[in-house]
Amino acid sequence: MELLSALSLGELALSFSRVPLFPVFDLSYFIVSILYLKYEPGAVELSRRHPTASWLCAMLHCFGSYILADLLLGEPLIDYFSNNSSVLLASAVWYLIFFCPMDLFYKCVCFLPVKLIFVAMKEVVRVRKIAVGIHHAHHHYHHGWFVMIATGWVKGSGVALMSNFEQLLRGVWKPETNEILHMSFPTKASLYGAVLFTLQQTRWLPVSKASLIFIFTMFMVSCKVFLTATHSHSSPFDVLEGYICPVLFGTALGGDHHHDNHGGAHGGSHGGSGPSSPHSAMATKSKEELSEGSRKKKTKKAD
Repeated sequence: MELLSALSLGELALSFSRVPLFPVFDLSYFIVSILYLKYEPGAVELSRRHPTASWLCAMLHCFGSYILADLLLGEPLIDYFSNNSSVLLASAVWYLIFFCPMDLFYKCVCFLPVKLIFVAMKEVVRVRKIAVGIHHAHHHYHHGWFVMIATGWVKGSGVALMSNFEQLLRGVWKPETNEILHMSFPTKASLYGAVLFTLQQTRWLPVSKASLIFIFTMFMVSCKVFLTATHSHSSPFDVLEGYICPVLFGTALGGDHHHDNHGGAHGGSHGGSGPSSPHSAMATKSKEELSEGSRKKKTKKAD
């Protein structure tokens, strides 16, 4: 009975791995990617003033992972744009989301039950892209584990890793929002998935590629749908990393960020003396007063 269930699971995984992505799954991927672009501050105004720049940003959101993977493997960066069907489909989605009368298309795809379906389908595409990226890199570098991991990682989260460049197209420069400094759940999951698929590709993980695609897709879909439904920006890996990072690196993940935002409380808990907290608070206050004074001076000069 267990053997039959295992065989049926293997057949299900094999059938699932052969499901074509174009056009339904790719359409969902484009819709969710361009939705995230519209959520960015100033994206709607940019589409009205500079539609060409807005279209380029949308193409980066849709095809940034392919561009970055081609850059790593030394292939033509514009190669994927020869796929006319995908580019036209993504362009149509961009136009409907930004320019549809009364925002009807945007309101439909933003309706939470509908959006959750698109989010789930996008994760199917993400996992398939990671697996294809690993296989493609293995074809060029049979023993290049790090090349395979890097290629699979950017295939799964290339859009986020290129976020600073995409911001430049929108006239924004926020280096502190670097995705490597503040990894989101999809970026972390893509990295861990790239490691798993690399182990499978090099025969160190005794599981078929179809089964790994199916299992990892179910994990990504369930996590991403839950996070989207609850409007949460946390990561399922936070608890595990909270235990592992102090052992491996001597500090909890995100400790620097916590220290920057809560310097007084952090210093008081580790320094062991009471005056350290008021001192850091006064220092923070003096910095805020100085920055406020400088802003006033700049305003007067501008006036």
